[in-house]
Amino acid sequence: MSRSGGALKEAMKPIWVVDDDKSIRWVLEKALARENITCRLFVSAQEALAALKTDVPQVLVSDIRMPGASGLELLSTIKEKHPALPVIIMTAYSDLESAVAAFQGGAFEYLPKPFDVDNAIELIRRAVEESMRETEALSVPEATPEILGAAPAMQEVFRAIGRLAQSHATVLINGESGSGKELVARALHRHSPRAAKAFVAINTAAIPKDLLESELFGHERGAFTGAQTMRRGRFEQAEGGTLFLDEIGDMPSELQTRLLRVLSDGQFYRVGGHQPIKANVRVIAATHQNLEKRVTEGLFREDLFHRLNVIRLRLPPLSDRREDIPLLTRHFLTHSAHELNVEAKRISESALKFLATLSWPGNVRQLENVCHWLTVMAPAQTIEVADLPPDLRDTRSVADTPGSATGDWIELLEREATRRLAAGESGIGDDLTRAFETALIKVALKQTGGRRIEASTLLGMGRNTITRKIAELKIDEA
Repeated sequence: MSRSGGALKEAMKPIWVVDDDKSIRWVLEKALARENITCRLFVSAQEALAALKTDVPQVLVSDIRMPGASGLELLSTIKEKHPALPVIIMTAYSDLESAVAAFQGGAFEYLPKPFDVDNAIELIRRAVEESMRETEALSVPEATPEILGAAPAMQEVFRAIGRLAQSHATVLINGESGSGKELVARALHRHSPRAAKAFVAINTAAIPKDLLESELFGHERGAFTGAQTMRRGRFEQAEGGTLFLDEIGDMPSELQTRLLRVLSDGQFYRVGGHQPIKANVRVIAATHQNLEKRVTEGLFREDLFHRLNVIRLRLPPLSDRREDIPLLTRHFLTHSAHELNVEAKRISESALKFLATLSWPGNVRQLENVCHWLTVMAPAQTIEVADLPPDLRDTRSVADTPGSATGDWIELLEREATRRLAAGESGIGDDLTRAFETALIKVALKQTGGRRIEASTLLGMGRNTITRKIAELKIDEA
């Protein structure tokens, strides 16, 4: 608890300990006193419930089996009246069924008996921090921002949206798949003079080429086989509002020509139609591709590119805004829990640090999917590194592609060290040093065809040193 500092202690309410075993109450009272933490002791659930009528603890620690009402009954009552209050349930090793019931009832964590006192205090400390976060969250009026992000790269995006608030200009959004391009487009619409009208989105890459023209511009009755009625296209549906064209880089060339005419003339024809229809629509386009390169390759019309590229917004990948990962993770865990009508899971600081080391090729969408998986699959109420999906815990998930933006070897070393420390490993210096020296010597020996003296010269080592290290590190020279 001492690591939390004085600020926590000043604002803290007492910790309540409920146990009919006098020795347990005594041990926890003394351990908390050493941390300068006030506690109240209760010998039964009934006593604690009576006290709850006039007071609420910061954290409640309760045995599961006591005379009279059980710890599970106490937990159930508390969660009805104070759902944000962290409750730690103490249970014997042989009582795992009750531990499962405790988690299902919303316990913060369970503490198996007999317990290590330091571990118990550390667990209480974590519960206090969680309680403080819950209190801060409740003190602020609940409002979900349109787009979450505190990273400098995202602040630039927010500023751009603000500057474009009163504009009707065409916008081109560049960003990797899953980085949130549609969210930005919706924010641009919501803060524009067109906000009262429709926002219509279409993914041009997801619709078959033969149907895309009709989807965009509509068709007249009898325009083609199966066209039994007239149909309004997305341009007409978005009249007066905003049309979002996602993955514009994949649009077929003949449709690029038709889109260019709409942007140039402000009118279009339905498929099979002969009367021009005026289009009062703001177009926002998005792509994960390099449109300049596609223009050079002859895959995208240059004149259409310039029509779309009036104002360009570049949306950063999640790997460039790692400081936002904790904020996004907690938001998605809360959102998933709301969708599934279950209590939101918490996530430990070590798990958050580990998530921040990953490359996230699927960006924010991938993180959202992981949080949904954790809400369903994580066994405990508090998510630890070991609870993360196996494919994320595989070190190959860390960005390690040579030549990539995050491929610098020092950055990779830092991430690997962060990952191991977040997973609770110790003594990693020797391990990483051995791996580093092994790699250096292997490369040097390969470069010299196995000649040790030349390899030692390349590495700046003495001949005896490299011979000794080859033996110590068990380097295979074959």
